[in-house]
Amino acid sequence: MSIRYLTSGESHGPALVAIIDGIPAGLNIDSTIIDEDLKRRQKGYGAGPRMKMESDHAEIIGGVMAGETLGSPISLMIKNKDHKNWVGKNIESMTKPRPGHADLTAAIKYNYKDFRQSLERASARETAAKVAVGAICKHYLAQFGILVQGYVSSIGEIKANINKLQIDQRYEIAEKNSVRCPDVDAAKQMEETIKETIKAKDTIGGVIEVVVMGHPAGLGSHTLGDKKLTAKLGATILGIQAMKGVEFGNAFENTRNPGTKVHDGIFLENDRLTRKTNRAGGLEGGISNGEPIIIRAAMKPIATTLNPQKTVDVATGNEEDTQYERSDFCPVPRAVPVLEAAVSIVMANALIEKIGGDSLSEQIPRFEKLKTTKLSDLEIDGEEHLWWPD
Repeated sequence: MSIRYLTSGESHGPALVAIIDGIPAGLNIDSTIIDEDLKRRQKGYGAGPRMKMESDHAEIIGGVMAGETLGSPISLMIKNKDHKNWVGKNIESMTKPRPGHADLTAAIKYNYKDFRQSLERASARETAAKVAVGAICKHYLAQFGILVQGYVSSIGEIKANINKLQIDQRYEIAEKNSVRCPDVDAAKQMEETIKETIKAKDTIGGVIEVVVMGHPAGLGSHTLGDKKLTAKLGATILGIQAMKGVEFGNAFENTRNPGTKVHDGIFLENDRLTRKTNRAGGLEGGISNGEPIIIRAAMKPIATTLNPQKTVDVATGNEEDTQYERSDFCPVPRAVPVLEAAVSIVMANALIEKIGGDSLSEQIPRFEKLKTTKLSDLEIDGEEHLWWPD
């Protein structure tokens, strides 16, 4: 059993829809749980004008009865309130592709006649559907005490001092300010940076951290590349609009240090194998090692800028300036729940692959019996073995 999902819909179409299969039966869920994360996705300093227009609500139209999942595919719909401003109207052709966007590349691939056909699906509006799916997965993980929490660690040149805070304190503090940064002093500077960016009619990016806590060791696999939890998490993050880089733990910093200063030593404390550092970010050999999983994603400044950029009007062949499409100035704070959603989907799938079962009542006892990092849970016997007999 595994989780599969699809999203469909365009930025200014009637609605976004999503179908998620693989959520076990017996999970209590309703729209309010999903809407909470949809609301978080719409908040953040630097958001564009559309966020004042939409008030997203996920309608559950299948897979749930009397507030409880059936084990069948769950279908969701989020209506686009802005659709009424587009329906029945002739829209001016979009012929000038924006650098850094999917306008040109998608038109080449799909032979579109108007760059708006690229824009409508490539738009980050699609992430509302992903957040809805992820909210269900996040709620499922919470039944096992597994938390997926994100926050902003940098915007532009402003970098938060994250390490001064306990890992379980960061999310709560971050949710109290408009840029979702747990370092309050840095948050104020980030707000000023975004304000300056808006005045300059430009855009700016940053780095988001997502932390997973409470999960067991042993999720993922080292046996094939596509089974590694690092590979699955990295792929889902890079599948989010404007994400251009990902690291686990101190990956990039680790490249500057020798191995003896990179790897996390293993110690024994009261029968438990522990680490005093977490430079690996909770993943070794593509498998969770029981430490918090720490993921950082680099989000570029988005392609739509009020200040025009150089492009070509493909309909005329003339070099011209880009035409502005309504968008954010800094989407980084709003992207936090999007990354949480993507990570939650992967983690929920990894957990289901580990414990199996078709209902929550089956899965919880299985989860409680999983092996841990206790020495007594391991079966290393210290004996000689004949691995390849003649």
